[in-house]
Amino acid sequence: MVLNVVGEVDLTTAPVLEESIATVLARRPDMVVVDLSKVGFLASVGMSVLVGCNEQAGTTRFRLVATGASTFRPLELTGLADAISIFPTRDQALTED
Repeated sequence: MVLNVVGEVDLTTAPVLEESIATVLARRPDMVVVDLSKVGFLASVGMSVLVGCNEQAGTTRFRLVATGASTFRPLELTGLADAISIFPTRDQALTED
């Protein structure tokens, strides 16, 4: 299952993202990929949502697609890139073990 996120993930939109991911996780898929490649701004509240969803994933493989200054860089600076599986492309997120 792939979730495409577009725009900004901030205080206003983070709850919607959290609800969307939680709905998908409730189905217990083998994998959830959250594609942030079209996100222009990732606030700390958005990163908190991603961390929480990663923890809730259980046996579901939880992966992010993130590159560049808007998404990957904040995740890297906060150390979250070491805690969550992050890939530069959707194809890699879907195919790499």
